[in-house]
Amino acid sequence: MLSAKSLFREILDNDESFRLFCSIAASGESQGGWENGRIAALVPRGERALAPKIARHGADEDKHGRIFTALLKKRGLTPVAVPPETDYTMLLERHGIGLAHDKLRRNEPLTERDIVVYLSHSRVTEQRAAEQMGLLLRLFADHPEVGRAVRMISDDEDNHLAYTHEELLRFAAAGHGRLIQRTLRECALAEIRIHRDVSLAVMARMGCILGWSRARYALLAAGIHAVYAYERLAGWRRMVTLRMPERRDPLGGPATPAHEFA
Repeated sequence: MLSAKSLFREILDNDESFRLFCSIAASGESQGGWENGRIAALVPRGERALAPKIARHGADEDKHGRIFTALLKKRGLTPVAVPPETDYTMLLERHGIGLAHDKLRRNEPLTERDIVVYLSHSRVTEQRAAEQMGLLLRLFADHPEVGRAVRMISDDEDNHLAYTHEELLRFAAAGHGRLIQRTLRECALAEIRIHRDVSLAVMARMGCILGWSRARYALLAAGIHAVYAYERLAGWRRMVTLRMPERRDPLGGPATPAHEFA
């Protein structure tokens, strides 16, 4: 029987598919760490109180990258180059989701509008991250190899999502509501398309490694397309709503240190 748990277990149990999975995850998290670190350094004067929270976000993402790399090391594996078609963060940046890297490399202060756009884009991508880690948490919270990592990263992603809600509501109250809603909608529609394409590319790579039949890959691809159809029709709306989170000021303290996974 093909289920999410059996699919992920197959990927985790094979060294080469596990290697690709962790390499993709580590690369994306490290990229997110760099982006948030640069944004924290360039926050405009009027929003300097937000800089420590953005820096904490970046520190969490860096930590996640180290955790995935440590999981590889523990199994005696090294990271592999991430195939371009599976590089979610690179494709997001290429399609204008997130602040342009050229802008982040310059030592020029960002504008308040830049921060609103950054938070709106983060609201969408953190929704995806929290959902994906929530799924892995339900499936593998007690897994002897990856359970601790999944629990820690899932908790961090929930904090990140709560933080974007809280800060965007603050900016909406300050008069940025229209910009926020327009940016959220544009970003959500682009993200679901990129997520579909990356999912298809990752499954194709995994299928080659694991020797899946054409029929099995076709079934998985059909499922990915079905999810996209639902998200394109209505599911994207979950990414654009804003509500005050139960977790208040979730990034207000120091980052939680990573446990030793090596």
